[in-house]
Formats: sequence, C-alpha cells, structure tokens
Amino acid sequence: MPLAVMLPLVVVGIAGIVGLLHLLGYTGGFRMATGDDARAAWLRQFPEDTVTGAVPCSTGSAALVDTGRGPGLVWAFGADSVCRMLDGGRARITRHGLRIRFPDFNAPSVTLAMPPDEAAAWAARINEKRP
Repeated sequence: MPLAVMLPLVVVGIAGIVGLLHLLGYTGGFRMATGDDARAAWLRQFPEDTVTGAVPCSTGSAALVDTGRGPGLVWAFGADSVCRMLDGGRARITRHGLRIRFPDFNAPSVTLAMPPDEAAAWAARINEKRP
C-alpha cells in the first residue's frame, strides 16, 4: 500500500479510537467521591492495612486516610491513585491549595488543589504532632 494512502488511514484510525474511548468515558481521571473510594484505593496498594477512616477533599482528587499504622494520603494520578504514609510529612498552604512534602525520594511532594478553608484544616491535621 502506498505511503500516501496508509498514513491518512493510520492517523484517522488512531483519532477514531481516541474519540471512541473519550465518548465511552475511559479518559477521565481518578476521583474519590466517598470515603469508601479512598479506602479501596488505599487497600489496593496496602492490602495488609486496616483503614479506620477516610476523608476525601471536596474536589475528589485526594483523601486523608487513617490506618492502623498512622495517617496517610491518597491522591489522584491520572486514571489511578498514589498512596503515601504521612509520617514525617509537612503541609504548607499555597495560593491554590496545599503542598505536602514527604520524606520520601520516590514522591518528594504533591500539590493538591482545594479551597483555602479546606487546605487550612488539612494542613493543621497533617502538621499536628503525633507521638
């Protein structure tokens, strides 16, 4: 097949597949609407943990999780989630939300978009001294 025919077929084919996936709803990001969604996301990464509570933020892009090992954070990363323990983590309020620094070179920090009042409450909870 000549390149002049094959190239448009490939481009149209790929664009068609992307369009179909978008129309079917497979291109949306990960969201946690309830504490159960956050709990399930945490247990996918740490199945041995006991989750005693989970509070998602109003945007659904992150949640604070209480586990038997201490507090943790789940946040959306594309179509999946990332989980980290908050031991040693520090939160700082930014203009658009909250920035959390972890003592972990794999995920040194994350910036979460949220309203100022929610960011202040989360920062207080994350920065509180724990025994």
